Amino acid sequence: MSLARRKRDRTLAAQTITAAPVLSCGGAPAATSHPAPAAGASIRPASVRATPAQRAAAQIALRLTHDLRRLKEIRSIDRKIEAKRTMLPEYRAWVEGVVAADAGVGSGTAADVVPTCMVWLIDVGAYGEALDLVPFLLRHRVEMPRRYERDVATIVVEEIADAAARAQNAGERFDQAVLDTADALTSGLDIHDQVRAKLLKAIGIEQLRTAEDMPAEDSAIVLRSALVHLREAQRLHDRIGVKDRVKRAEKLLAAVEAAEPNTGGPSTA
Repeated sequence: MSLARRKRDRTLAAQTITAAPVLSCGGAPAATSHPAPAAGASIRPASVRATPAQRAAAQIALRLTHDLRRLKEIRSIDRKIEAKRTMLPEYRAWVEGVVAADAGVGSGTAADVVPTCMVWLIDVGAYGEALDLVPFLLRHRVEMPRRYERDVATIVVEEIADAAARAQNAGERFDQAVLDTADALTSGLDIHDQVRAKLLKAIGIEQLRTAEDMPAEDSAIVLRSALVHLREAQRLHDRIGVKDRVKRAEKLLAAVEAAEPNTGGPSTA
């Protein structure tokens, strides 16, 4: 996408949201209660009456509909992810414009673009970009498209927790900052306990691994934080599978605390 087109799409997206047009499926303004034209008066086609912003909204809605149909035809998960990776740049300018306008996502199919792109960004591993959209989506109480069957906060927590679990189960590390940001952005929101437990477990595992790689004398604070997260995950979902890690963290912390010099006793001077 050229810089000129990107700038144009970003501007039109912002105009579409702030003007709040109501579009029909064909991209023209929805019917209103204006009186019928007088006999003999010329009637302009609906496509002529549509503004550039309205036409842009119709085009982005058509693109999303086409891309969703294409994804539905792909069976392989890996191929779906690769397809999303190639599709996402075509929506970037539109998403930037909608977020910059900060007036919600509008209505119709075009309203699904930003929340859909958030999910796709998680799917392709662009977690930072996905999380950048979350405050906007939460602030405007944007509803997810029906096909996701969950709200914004639940999707963010569950999808990122699941991605972390896949990495951790494969013996790989997952970005602690991504987990912490997902937790902070959704803190206090009403999410199923089992879903929240997944994220807390992932955070605790990463902190435990970090503590194990640190010098023992510096690891106490990280071990304590890991225990907080792991124990809370256990409390929220008894079958979350953290009991062994809790025991390990407790054992490591006990060893660290036992090795710490006792500075609280009486002076020998």
